[in-house]
Amino acid sequence: MPDRGPSTVLALDFGLKRIGIASGDTLTRTARPRGAIGNGHGGPDWAALQRILDDVRPARIAVGEPYNADGSASALTEIARRFAAELRQRSSLPVDLVDERWSSQDAEERLRAARASGLKKRRVTAEDVDAAAAAVILERWFEQQPTHS
Repeated sequence: MPDRGPSTVLALDFGLKRIGIASGDTLTRTARPRGAIGNGHGGPDWAALQRILDDVRPARIAVGEPYNADGSASALTEIARRFAAELRQRSSLPVDLVDERWSSQDAEERLRAARASGLKKRRVTAEDVDAAAAAVILERWFEQQPTHS
């Protein structure tokens, strides 16, 4: 990624029911969960995703690419790749695929720890997990990017 100063990145955790969303910036290299949008038989809620793109105005998007534990393609891998390709076409933004193995488990552990410590008061929902998984995906994307001093 060319160094053009700080920019915003949107991350998406693609799922068949919901798509988790997180955002962050290349300066702080931190990710913030932003909720989830629906994904069903009619496909993603493209209107809701467009509203998020209009609000966040990211420079690029990171989409989780699902794999099996052994690194082989899963049943969702090709579906997520097609989603990323359509997103790239609809948004005209660069879309990077990021290995999302264990992101939901990492997210659940973080949310469970936050609840146990009292930082999170209400019960954890599936949308919370999806958004936290998107944040994990974005953190992985940041780890893959070179740092500039």
